[in-house]
Amino acid sequence: MSERGPSAAPSHEPSPSPSTPPSAPAAAPLTAARRTGLLVTFILGALTALPPLSMDMYLPALPEVTAALGSPAATIQLTLTSCLAGMALGQLVIGPMSDKWGRRRPLLTGMVVYVLATATCALAPSAELLIGFRLLQGLAGAAAIVIARAVVRDLYEGVEMARFFSTLMLISGTAPIVAPLIGGQVLRLADWRGVFVVLTAVGLALTLAVWRGLGETLPPERRQTGGVGAALRTMRGLLSDRVFAGYTLAGGFAFAVLFSYISASPFVVQEIYGASPQAFSLLFGLNSVGLIIVGQVNGKLLVGRVSLDKVLTVGIAVLTTASVALLLMSAGVFGKAGLFPVAAALFVLMSTMGLVLPNTNAQALMRTPHAAGSASALLGTSSFLVGAVASPLVGIAGERTAVPMALVQLSCSLLAAGCFLALCRPWRDREPMAAPGDPAGPAAP
Repeated sequence: MSERGPSAAPSHEPSPSPSTPPSAPAAAPLTAARRTGLLVTFILGALTALPPLSMDMYLPALPEVTAALGSPAATIQLTLTSCLAGMALGQLVIGPMSDKWGRRRPLLTGMVVYVLATATCALAPSAELLIGFRLLQGLAGAAAIVIARAVVRDLYEGVEMARFFSTLMLISGTAPIVAPLIGGQVLRLADWRGVFVVLTAVGLALTLAVWRGLGETLPPERRQTGGVGAALRTMRGLLSDRVFAGYTLAGGFAFAVLFSYISASPFVVQEIYGASPQAFSLLFGLNSVGLIIVGQVNGKLLVGRVSLDKVLTVGIAVLTTASVALLLMSAGVFGKAGLFPVAAALFVLMSTMGLVLPNTNAQALMRTPHAAGSASALLGTSSFLVGAVASPLVGIAGERTAVPMALVQLSCSLLAAGCFLALCRPWRDREPMAAPGDPAGPAAP
């Protein structure tokens, strides 16, 4: 892929897979250097980082927003939920659009709207309007994450795709580290509205980087045809594949564990344990370092040596164990727990995402070379919708107990394990998923 400007587009296509439609043209061999120029890798990483950046930079300001707008914590947490719901619904629309019109045009449109919506958030006079503006911000920002995943699927196959997802985590994983730190420092100089001013500047810079450095990766001959009905049929076909649905749901429930932590931890750490916004930012950043390290261990050491399903099994088991420990401590089974043991359990929980999230994405997308945008949309929509439901539940008992957060995390961990085992059946060999138009329909391994 050229990095010279908006007119640059790769002259290659991904290697054919067993489920690629017969009409797809033969693929030209690619080198890793042509696939992943440094600028392109950085742009894709930054696009996947935009959702956590939009969420996490705002986290240290949640208590201040609660006081400034005179609303209860549960209402202010809906500003997270609305943004997450917008990202979920936006992906469901933008993913199929990118299969039909290519990746570049929907991405640039979404980024421009994201910048405008974020700037409007800084002017919101009430909690209700802020919730609405955050919904629009999420709808537009959905283009970043859904199209970034689809671009990776355009360029990669198999184990290489799993490795590249782990590489993206090295970039996108810095967002949860840097964002709360930046948010905490912004609060030293300005009120919570300053956080959205900074996010507006970040969105504008990323829009310019996409326009200058990211070419089209889906050539016209590989694009989907048809309208809304065709898109719905494609998604229905994807969901009818039991294995794809299993990885999608397992990843979605794992993401809900992560988002319940993101939504509740500002109140748990600052209100229950009395930490400052800056101390919370440092703890949050440390947890993100763990996620990056585990993600790199996954990509550099495990992928290609250990089956992705075995790695997922270990990751989901550790995730469930950490959730059990948090629930026991939050409920006072071991007496009053201090910040250190709670922070240690949260560190394990967040670090484990480096094993679970990239591998569920890779395993699901490996089955869908014929509709990467729609598949990416379903992956993202399931994750963000489940996260949006989990977000208000963690604050249902008020700001003085962490039991709802731990209970939501344990429930979602068990659901992720159940979907993975019952639908993916990792102990069995699987046939590839059939492409649209195949009279055999989706395979039923």
